[in-house]
Amino acid sequence: MISVIIPTRNRADLLGPCLASLSLQSPNVECEVLVIDNGSTDTTQEVVKDFQSKLPNLMCIYAQEPGLHNGRHVGMKAAKGDILVFADDDIEALPTWLSSIDEAFKDPSVAMVGGNNYPMFLDEPPKWLNKLWERRAWRGIKSVPSLSIIEFLRKPELMSPYLVWGCNFSIRKNVLMSAGGFHPDGMPKDLIRFRGDGETHVSNFVARSGLKCIFHSGASVCHKVTAERMTHQYFRQRGFNQGISDSYTALRNQGSTDNLKSDKTIAIKARQWLAKFAQLFDDTEVRKAFDERKAGYREGYAYHQAAYRNDPEVRDWVHHPVYF
Repeated sequence: MISVIIPTRNRADLLGPCLASLSLQSPNVECEVLVIDNGSTDTTQEVVKDFQSKLPNLMCIYAQEPGLHNGRHVGMKAAKGDILVFADDDIEALPTWLSSIDEAFKDPSVAMVGGNNYPMFLDEPPKWLNKLWERRAWRGIKSVPSLSIIEFLRKPELMSPYLVWGCNFSIRKNVLMSAGGFHPDGMPKDLIRFRGDGETHVSNFVARSGLKCIFHSGASVCHKVTAERMTHQYFRQRGFNQGISDSYTALRNQGSTDNLKSDKTIAIKARQWLAKFAQLFDDTEVRKAFDERKAGYREGYAYHQAAYRNDPEVRDWVHHPVYF
């Protein structure tokens, strides 16, 4: 059985189309849909009720505790399925989504499954963003990580678990439990200092354990890109968030030589790749997006390092063994 888990908070307008796309999935796939209302004050509950006749195994669970990881864990613990499919509320799934995931997991050696996250621009994207998305593919992959959009042009069989992103994240329940669940992820602004590295921790567990992660083109979604995300300011905010996440990872791994070496190597390679990648563009606005993200990253990293030094609650939080 597949359990689809959709954490949401005050985005009823996006949740409706997401659930509508699930109502168009193959009826031959045994599944349940768990909407985890992560403290909403809008019409989220009413939206779920409207879809219960179309999705008979649809349930809404209220989880007041803020934080995306809390919503994910509530869903994980309530799920009846052996396969957990985590989705964002702003995706619309292809009609083949669940049947493809079901097919992929028929191989008992498969631990994770990923697909394409196609962009669904809700407004006309600026020219610089079009250039960023339509650039020449790198190793057969088009992506804009800041927008969680990715397309695999060569349709590989195996894929890196680091490229299975949270808006379309399928995993065996026993593997997720063995990883210790998710680390903290999306947080309200006033709690941003408690952000962690989210599903990256789980992907890291899968990679280090040598478990199998496969790509299936049918297991794809369209990820909505709203107008406010098509700005340099948004790229700066994403950089800030990533800086917090990387600071969290570095601080949590203190004392583990292997982890520290690995994290440092990955960070250095990522910075070198971004620097080279930015040079491919002669467009001032594209380069500005890279510069804003880089500036936001430095700010976020420094912010979290200071919070760790000065706030004992943050220090304790970073070193929690598990978060559920």
